[in-house]
Amino acid sequence: MKHALSPALMIAGFLATSTALVADTPELIIYAPDYFGSEWGPGPAIEEGFEATCACDLRFVTGDVMSRLKLEGEGTEADAVIGLTTDQTAAARATGLFAAHGKDLSGLTLPVAWNDDTFVPFNWGETAFVYDKTRLAEPPESFAALLDMPDDVKIVIQDPRSSVSGLALVLWVSEVFGDGAEEAWRKLKPKILTVTPGWSEAYGLFTSGEADMVLSFTTSPAYHIIAEGDDTKAAAIFPEGHYFMTEMVAKIGASDRPELADAFVDYVLSDAFQGMIATANWSYPAREFEGALPTEFADLPRPDKTLFVPEAEAELRRDAVIADWLKVMSE
Repeated sequence: MKHALSPALMIAGFLATSTALVADTPELIIYAPDYFGSEWGPGPAIEEGFEATCACDLRFVTGDVMSRLKLEGEGTEADAVIGLTTDQTAAARATGLFAAHGKDLSGLTLPVAWNDDTFVPFNWGETAFVYDKTRLAEPPESFAALLDMPDDVKIVIQDPRSSVSGLALVLWVSEVFGDGAEEAWRKLKPKILTVTPGWSEAYGLFTSGEADMVLSFTTSPAYHIIAEGDDTKAAAIFPEGHYFMTEMVAKIGASDRPELADAFVDYVLSDAFQGMIATANWSYPAREFEGALPTEFADLPRPDKTLFVPEAEAELRRDAVIADWLKVMSE
C-alpha cells in the first residue's frame, strides 16, 4: 500500500538532501588582497568561471595576505594564494608553506624572463604617474622632469609600509636615482598632496579632482577609456624606465584539496582566465594571445624600458628604501 507523504516530511527530506549535497561539494579557499573579492575586482568573474569547471565552491578570503599567512603558519586554512607581487614573494617563500606548481610556463608573455617553480604570474603591469589632461596640459616627459615641476602640481602616492604600489614606488625611485634617491624624494615631497594607506584611496582622491597626478599603473587609463568613454586620463611615460610588477598564484603545500588547488593554477593559465584579465583587473595578462586585449587597451603607450628588481634584491632593499622615504617625509 502506498502512503502519501505529508508536506512537512517532504520539506524535511528536501532540506536533508540539499544539506548533504552542500556537504559533499568541496570548498577551495584562496587568500587574496582586499580589492580582489570586491564587486569591481576580478574575483567574482574568476569565481564564476572556475566553479563552472570544478563542481566545487571557490571562496576568496580577502585581506592582508602575508600577515595572515605568517600568523597562521602551517595551520592556515588556505589551499592557494593569489595576488602576491615580486616584492613580497621572498618573504612568502621563506614561510615554507608553498608547493611547487609543476607547470610549463614557456607560454608566458611577460617583458622579463620567468622560471620560478613556485609562483605563477597571472598578470603584469608597470607603475606610472597617471594625470588628468584637463588639469595638467604639459605632463612631465621624464622622471627627472617630474621632480622639477612646480610645487603647486599635486600628486597622491601610497604608503610603502601598507601598499604594494607604494613599495613599488620607493623601489622604483631607488632603481632610477640610486644614491641620489634621498635627494629625489626631497624634490618630490612638496608636490605630494597626501600619502594614503592603499591604492584605492589615492585613486579616489585623483578621480574626484583633488590632485593632478596619482601613483598608479600604465594601464589605468584603459579603465576610463573602455568603461567610462573618458580619454582625459593618461600615464606619463618616462625614458628612465618603469617599475615592473606581476601578481601571482601559488599552491599551499599542506592543502586538504591539492587536486583542486592544482586545477585552479591550470585555470589561471587558461584562455578563459587570461582573456578576462585586461578588463577585470585592468592589467596585462601574463599569457597574451590573439583577442586577449581590447583594441583600446592594446593601443596604450608602453615604456621602452622595463625595470625589474628580482625578489631577493627587492627584499634586501626594502627596509633601506622605506627608511630613506620616511626620513625625508618626516623632515
